[in-house]
Amino acid sequence: MAYVPVAFILAGMAAYTVLAGADFGAGLWTLLTAGPLGRAAGHRVRDQARHAMGPVWEANHVWLIFVLVVCWTAYPVAFGSITSTLAAPLLIAAIGIIFRGAAYALRGVADSSPAAENLLGISSVLTPFALGTAVGAIAVGRVPVGNAAGNPVTSWLSPAPVLVGALAVVFSGYLAAVFLAADSLRYGEHSLAAAFRRRALVAGVLSGALALAGLLVMRGSGLNLTHGVALALVCVSGVAGLLTLALCFGSRFGLARLTAALAVAAVVVGWAAAQAPRFLPGMTVTQAAAGNSTLVALVIAVACGSVLLVPALVLLFSLFLRGRLDTPESHAPDEAPATSVAPVAPIGGAVASPRGAGAGAGALGAGNGARRAAGTQQGTTGARSAARRWGGAAVVGLVAGTVLLVFTDASWTHVLGVAGLLLCAVAVFALTATPLDR
Repeated sequence: MAYVPVAFILAGMAAYTVLAGADFGAGLWTLLTAGPLGRAAGHRVRDQARHAMGPVWEANHVWLIFVLVVCWTAYPVAFGSITSTLAAPLLIAAIGIIFRGAAYALRGVADSSPAAENLLGISSVLTPFALGTAVGAIAVGRVPVGNAAGNPVTSWLSPAPVLVGALAVVFSGYLAAVFLAADSLRYGEHSLAAAFRRRALVAGVLSGALALAGLLVMRGSGLNLTHGVALALVCVSGVAGLLTLALCFGSRFGLARLTAALAVAAVVVGWAAAQAPRFLPGMTVTQAAAGNSTLVALVIAVACGSVLLVPALVLLFSLFLRGRLDTPESHAPDEAPATSVAPVAPIGGAVASPRGAGAGAGALGAGNGARRAAGTQQGTTGARSAARRWGGAAVVGLVAGTVLLVFTDASWTHVLGVAGLLLCAVAVFALTATPLDR
């Protein structure tokens, strides 16, 4: 019975890694839009990535909540040890999730603000990296049993955890590129599909290289993935990864989605197989488990919840993949953005000709145009100055709040730390709502 919650946790982690990973990867590609297709295509890549997040960006975090609830219910001592020692990366991940959601929502109502789009992309990189370092620290045994018993910095900022964090970011970009290529082809956006196809191939090769390097680094750090069931799962991941590259090269993205998901999920399960039966150093899964009555109640609760959750998520993703959640204006194949021409102001009751309507009218129009240009320039300068102020306040609040909450023990410093994080949150909301010229 002690291992049943482990199976739940692994299923939730695999689902979160694949689904939320692809979601984070879509945010990653909004940052890396430079390419041979030019600036206009970069905007189309960002629009496509953002559109793909729409129906699922909140639903994916259900799996993270599921993993946390199962872990603290079934293995309370181990959960307390993990969250206390790894408070810093978990706090970074939580902040990234919050800011990413806020940036996504505000980007929809403040289209003139690139700050929200940049915040979305940065959060999409920091969150999987922080979560990956936490997983890496657990995998190599850097989280001892006890309340904050491990080093709060070196436990996750060491070679093996950092490599796992980097691998989580690359996996996210790899999954997103494959999924977005399939969506683009389904919408008839052939140039976008080709752009994401190139990204999928590059990210797939980089993922494979990092995974191979990870085998050596993890083995040197105390986790051997080169024997038994772990090795078999690593081989499954490798074969699925190579098959994904072949399918992407042949533009068969529908099947490539499945093989890419299998490649990433096999790595998650392989890590658990290599670590078993150890949960934390000196603590096995059986020793970490709660009482039998708690485990039975947990299994019943998960079974009842799955009856509601799984069909709802299956329906959501099936509707999305069939295009039933798309709006008609979202995807016109290879359509150029529409441009609008400002109407010419009437002068003396008549509409001025675009080619000129006399010296007086021309002078008046030139004067109005100059004043409008000056006003626009002043507004842009003021907006940029405000953005710099809010950006500085956000950074100061985040750094001060994190340091005071993680590395100090006094109550008054914790109060200041919470105030710093609140300042950061307010500053980020103000920053993302600040209009800037692109």
